[in-house]
Amino acid sequence: MATSSRRVLWKGAISFGLVHIPIALHSATSEQGIDFDWLDKRTMDPVGYKRINKKTGKEIDRENIVKGVQYEDGQYVIVSQDEIEAAYPKTTQTIEIEAFVDAGEIPFVYFERPYYISPINKGAKVYALLREVLLKTNKVGIAKVVIQTKQHLAVLVPSEKALVLNLLRWGDEIRSLDDLDLPGAGVSNAGISPKEMKMGEQLVEDMSDSFKPEEFTDSFREQILKLVDEKVKAGDTETVGPIEEVEEEAAGAKIYDLTELLQRSLKKGKNASGGKAAADDGDDGDDDDADEAPARKGASKSAGKASGKTASRSADTKSTAKASAKTAASKTAGKTAAKKTAAKKSGAKSTAAESAPAKRRSA
Repeated sequence: MATSSRRVLWKGAISFGLVHIPIALHSATSEQGIDFDWLDKRTMDPVGYKRINKKTGKEIDRENIVKGVQYEDGQYVIVSQDEIEAAYPKTTQTIEIEAFVDAGEIPFVYFERPYYISPINKGAKVYALLREVLLKTNKVGIAKVVIQTKQHLAVLVPSEKALVLNLLRWGDEIRSLDDLDLPGAGVSNAGISPKEMKMGEQLVEDMSDSFKPEEFTDSFREQILKLVDEKVKAGDTETVGPIEEVEEEAAGAKIYDLTELLQRSLKKGKNASGGKAAADDGDDGDDDDADEAPARKGASKSAGKASGKTASRSADTKSTAKASAKTAASKTAGKTAAKKTAAKKSGAKSTAAESAPAKRRSA
């Protein structure tokens, strides 16, 4: 059995007639199911959900989504977020009891979710009085309450030392039995013989026991947790890393040459230096001289350091630019020399070819 939570959902009051009981509301249940996360089996990356236009199959942005209520097949009324918020019930954090009814009068299909209630601010005695009165009279309180901007019908039930607020389903949420093919009510209407009835009673008597919730467990959850534990011990696990945010570019990746990158670096250094200088010049001088002196010294030191760093960065940048220029010049000179050598060789070959016929004629 899960341990109860002491975390308070909200603090309010139980109110009926002129009675006002200050209380705190606590969750009485907790979900114990297995959460299966979706993973890409090829890369072990998490798989998320997308808002997809069901007609086009394309993903759409949140700002392009509106909320609509269908009143006929294919016909919708669009309701804005402001209109939805205006319709929300006011959160009074008060359990308003409207009537007391017999405890067995509410069918169990109406019960939805329980919450524990505890007294606060010296309300313990009035809390205990209401609990004991409900136990003695076998009554429960029918109330309305707003939880998380939603209004609920609820029933206030005494349970051991506590008062429990159990949310109820509204009447129009319960489906009718009229459309079901059910046997008639009563032994004779259902066609049950006295012998069959006696044997059924005997079987129920033999299997009767007290309710021990700890003896009933979720076998599926236990089996999965056992399997997980065995795989962890065997080292049969996968590592799923965090998803890194990658900034997408509208077009293809931009390619800059070295000169442009150096110019950007120089401009960045000048802007940083100029920004700090402008901040220092912005002193209005309203403070006393004694208060200004330490600040100005600190500012001048920071400006000096910033200027030094900027100068060194500029020097490094200029050195890099010169080195790049020299390298480019040497490469250009090499290419030019190679072209000249090739041209000379080509000229020599042409001269030799032209002189060959002349030699033949003289011979």
